[in-house]
Amino acid sequence: MADVEASVRDLVNRDRDCAERAQAQIGLRRKLGVLISEWKAAGGGGVLPDIRDKGRLRPLKSEGRLARR
Repeated sequence: MADVEASVRDLVNRDRDCAERAQAQIGLRRKLGVLISEWKAAGGGGVLPDIRDKGRLRPLKSEGRLARR
């Protein structure tokens, strides 16, 4: 989804038509909303990570990669 958002931002910055990419982004957001609703309906009650958690998770991923080598 981040790739689609970046693509839309790039098209807007270059004053290009971004309607198709923006529709794709809206579709992804709707799918994500449905998935979250299904997760909650199935008993999911934990806190989902947000963009602020993304920075904290990256070092953990890289540490895992180093441990595998």
